[in-house]
Amino acid sequence: MNIWVDADACPLVIREILFKAAQRTGVPVTFVANQPVNVPPSTLIHTIQVAPGFDVADNEIVRRLSAGDLVITSDIPLAAEVIAAGGSALSPRGELHTKENIRARLNMRDFMDTMRASGIHTGGPPPLSQGDRRAFAGHLDRLLTLGSRTAR
Repeated sequence: MNIWVDADACPLVIREILFKAAQRTGVPVTFVANQPVNVPPSTLIHTIQVAPGFDVADNEIVRRLSAGDLVITSDIPLAAEVIAAGGSALSPRGELHTKENIRARLNMRDFMDTMRASGIHTGGPPPLSQGDRRAFAGHLDRLLTLGSRTAR
């Protein structure tokens, strides 16, 4: 199992949880972004800087993804591609995207895009809460435990 992070929009506090998880579990984590990402020195923590552009980082993650890998992303279309390729997708808010819920999330995303395009101000997401951080850490631990069991 590898962890891939859509790092352009990944909050620092979530990155720090991932740094600790990599060291604790030995699972490699790669941050993919179109800008430099500061990471601690480690043989388990890597960065890939891609060219600027729409979905360039997403496309790089999908290209490198293997079945059983975990992707950290807030991008619903990327999460759908990850699930279709046999990976797992977890948002920085601790929302686990699954085969059962991804279609509804894609539909809601498309609906909100349509509303914004028509001039309706929908507001942005609320700040990352302590509950979001706990949900993320809990799902991450469960997924890493599952991944270590299936790797045996």
